[in-house]
Amino acid sequence: MLAADYPFLDILWTMFIFFLFVIWIWILITVFTDVFRRKDIGGGSKALWIIFVIVLPFLGILIYLITQSHGIAERNVKQAQAEQEQLRQIVGTSSADELVKLDQLKASGSITDDEYQKMRAKVIG
Repeated sequence: MLAADYPFLDILWTMFIFFLFVIWIWILITVFTDVFRRKDIGGGSKALWIIFVIVLPFLGILIYLITQSHGIAERNVKQAQAEQEQLRQIVGTSSADELVKLDQLKASGSITDDEYQKMRAKVIG
């Protein structure tokens, strides 16, 4: 009964509108995130951008994307690089660093040749 009252093209149109709404929310979150992440502008400028985007949403976001698009990409790259560096620090050292440490341990006599070979095989393998 419900299907007869709501034709297929109306369903497709509703799905399309919902998809556009999700994209709109995504762009809005991206702009807000970028505004708050920026270090090159002060708090007053950030507040003005937020007010502008809230008062005139479509115009505010379009103007922000047009005027600040180069900065958004640069800040995203810097953030990704910082996260990778943090991950490297958390995870530990690379295999090359571990091999250097093993060589130092062997040279200092802390480990035997047999232990060195076993540990080296683990690092390389």
